[in-house]
Parts: sequence; structure tokens; C-alpha cells
Amino acid sequence: MRQVKQILCPVDLSNESRHAVEHALVIARWYKKSITALHVFNPLVIPSTDVTLVGGVPPVLTEEEIKDASDEVTACFASAPGGYAGVPLDVVVESGPPARQILARAKSLAPDLIVIGTHGHGGFQHLVLGSVAEKVLRQAASPVLTVPPRTQATSTLPFKRILCPVDFSDSSQSALDVALSLAREGNADLTILHVLEWPDALPPNRPVPTLEFRDAAERDVTAMLAQLVPEADRERCHPTIRLREGKAYREILEVATDGPADLIVMGVHGRNPLDLMLFGSTTNQVVRRATCPVLTLRT
Repeated sequence: MRQVKQILCPVDLSNESRHAVEHALVIARWYKKSITALHVFNPLVIPSTDVTLVGGVPPVLTEEEIKDASDEVTACFASAPGGYAGVPLDVVVESGPPARQILARAKSLAPDLIVIGTHGHGGFQHLVLGSVAEKVLRQAASPVLTVPPRTQATSTLPFKRILCPVDFSDSSQSALDVALSLAREGNADLTILHVLEWPDALPPNRPVPTLEFRDAAERDVTAMLAQLVPEADRERCHPTIRLREGKAYREILEVATDGPADLIVMGVHGRNPLDLMLFGSTTNQVVRRATCPVLTLRT
């Protein structure tokens, strides 16, 4: 069973990153694990992006600048609800393009989770292509929790309603393992969702399914979903299994809104960073449009 052991939380001291800090602290307390808070200092970078102005060279930080930034980051965690008492906190201050530094730190640290805030409505839907959150989501090997701005969020902490879309891939099974773990730690309700995308779910050259065929398929899928949950978790978490028909990302977002969900946990196919660059990918659309945090995992 996968559990969170080490959390990397980039902090730029904006309201968006302060919202992400609150989420990182909740998860750290559940698993009694540590947080590495990374603040990347670069006045030559346009805020919320990873775009360095032409001719700009990241400055070499003085000891005083590092201490001041470290104190500000520590104060950010201290001002969160409940502070960071009981949570080991390591503050790292670096200089350079934010996304590059975050990805480099993630590679060396190999955290079990990256928690990062997004800027703008609907995750990073309206940001420029080079946004920090988008680059981290596309390229990081670790699971990434993207947290929407507080002003746009419909979710609450701690997570009490978790939604986990499942398509029977290895990545979605990994996502389900994490969702079950989070549901146990937070005593949360878990909904396991599978979307039937007719006629995409059919083999080539098959006719439009009859009502009887659909009913049989739904029974089979429901049984398969139930088998994905270990017996102990069925008794403890009592997950709800739901089937929907339609375009996957639309149905996921609708179920998340109806809940409303406090967290969506979903898998991403493949290890290639280009997977998330596909405009129509389900994960990409959900992260861009969701009004609750989305935890994505790659296998």
C-alpha cells in the first residue's frame, strides 16, 4: 500500500501557495511525515511563470537574503491553521527559474508527493504555456497535488469526500491505492467512478449496443470495480461505486461538482511527459477545470 513519506511543497509566498501549504500540512499530519518547503528566489522571472526576462541572470543570494526568505516561508507555515507543530519542516531557498529548480529538487529528493498551488481560474486553464504548475505537472516523476486558488475552490479541508476515477489501467489502480489510503487516514467517503464512453468502449465494427448489452456491461464493470478494493477496505471505507456514460473528463467533473468532491485522485498513463501535453487528455482537462485539488499519479 502506497503511503506519503516525504512531501515537497514549493512556496512563492502568494495566496495560492499559502493555500497549497494548508493541504500539504494536512497530509503530513495524517502520515506523520516531513515537508521540504522550497522557495525559489528570482526577481527576473515573471510572476506565476517560468519565463526569465531576456538577458536576465539569476542572482547569487546573500546569506541575509536566504535567511529573510527562509523566515518568511517558515512564517507562512506557522500562520496556517494549526501551524506546523509536529511536522518536521525543512526550508530550502534557491535562485533560478522556478520550474527548473522545483523539478531539479524533486529529482534529487524523490518525494512521495509534490503539493503546488495553481494561479488563475480552473487550475492553470488561463495561464501561459510556460506556467510553473503546468511544467511541474507534465515533467515530475512524483505524484503531484495541484491546488486551485482559494477564491475558486469549492473543496474544504480536511478531505471528507474523495473521488477516484478508474479505467482499469495500472496507473488508475495506483491512484485507487492512494485514494483508499487517504480515505482511511481522513475517515473520508470514497467514490470510485468508471465512465463508459460509448461507442469507444466497443471493439471495431461492432454495432451500437442494445439495452441488454449495456445492462450486462454495466453489471460486469461494477463487479470488476468491486474486486479492485481489498476486503479490509470494503469493510472500513465502504466505497461507493458509480458508473456514468459520456465523455470521461466531463463526467468526472460533473460527479466532482455534484459531491462536491474535496479531492480527485487519478492516474496518468505512461511515463512520457508528452502524455500530458495532449490537449484532449482526460487528466489534463480535469486538472484545468476542477475546482478542487487533483492528485495525479504516473506509473
